[in-house]
Amino acid sequence: MNVYVRELASALALAGGRSTVFTRRVDSDSPTVVDVEPGFRVVHIDAGQPGLPKEELEGIVDSFTAGVSAYLDTDPSYDGLLANYWLSGVAGHRLKHQRDLPLTTTFHTLARVKAETGDLEPQRRIDAESEVIGCSDVILANSAEEVNQLTEHYGADPCRIEIVPPGVDHAYFSPGSRTIARQATGIGEGPVLLFVGRIQPLKGVDVAVASLAALDRPDARLVVVGGVSGADGPAEERRIKKLVDDLDLGERVQFVPPQPHHGLAAWYRSADVVIMPSRSESFGLVALEASACGVPVVAAEVGGLRSLVDHGRTGYLVESRDPNIYAHYTASILDDPTLAADMSAAATERSWSYTWSATAARLRRVCDDLVSRVLVDCT
Repeated sequence: MNVYVRELASALALAGGRSTVFTRRVDSDSPTVVDVEPGFRVVHIDAGQPGLPKEELEGIVDSFTAGVSAYLDTDPSYDGLLANYWLSGVAGHRLKHQRDLPLTTTFHTLARVKAETGDLEPQRRIDAESEVIGCSDVILANSAEEVNQLTEHYGADPCRIEIVPPGVDHAYFSPGSRTIARQATGIGEGPVLLFVGRIQPLKGVDVAVASLAALDRPDARLVVVGGVSGADGPAEERRIKKLVDDLDLGERVQFVPPQPHHGLAAWYRSADVVIMPSRSESFGLVALEASACGVPVVAAEVGGLRSLVDHGRTGYLVESRDPNIYAHYTASILDDPTLAADMSAAATERSWSYTWSATAARLRRVCDDLVSRVLVDCT
């Protein structure tokens, strides 16, 4: 989500727009206002203690909303609100009614969708999402699949949903030398499976590890790039590392801490295959970035991944969570250099349909259309 917000705001600025990103202050050293580039400003709002855990952020929504409102008092020129995630949606909903401004919302993940695969969220989040969806003037969906989720699980009005998929920065994420990339990352020779993402049950790191065990390639390795996230993160990390030990994969699984976003390109280029066994994904930016780097993706057939991975052409989609099936498709790529090369070329070509400039252009059209709309009123 942080990548989405930063890249979209930058693309809007390059297109001549002006946006201010309001975010909670997480350290005492950052200035209140940071002008990132002409047309792109970040404002840090004091709301709760800087080190507040993610699970406690709901409790500071009131103070965050008040801080944003106070800043808007000093600059009343804004003509709309764009909220990312359900907590920002709650703040945006209140500001909409306070300021009589149109509200556009994008959720990134939805509680009822996560619940389908056992990743339960509190009822208050579901209620909040339902309320925000009911009053948003526009809801941005990353894919047609997310449109279906919004309408089926929340009764969203299809007329107020716009598909605006994220993009990828092709200046950074593009094909490159695997040899040079492995020199940069320190990865040696041999087949490499790559997992990029948060270590939490939702992302399915355990399936990636079990897939390596099921792969009949003792020379293959799995690299996991990412850190723990959420209340279940530390326990999940311990469980994954125990699984690695139980499967006697200690020498073949490498854990790498979170990397700077653009630095991920070297890790993608180092890999033969990217594994994405997520339980749910509203979009799947990792799959898009990997494709842009020319790396085939073996992913769960869920959410936005259905629209990003062309089964049999740019990678493979897996209906179940069976590691043996992931291993089978991975082996198909590793054992057939011609297939791997064809998938690499097809994945790169497909990725060019997604650019941040196109995302920004779609969003500007949506904003322009809002000017002539009567705002939704849920009161």
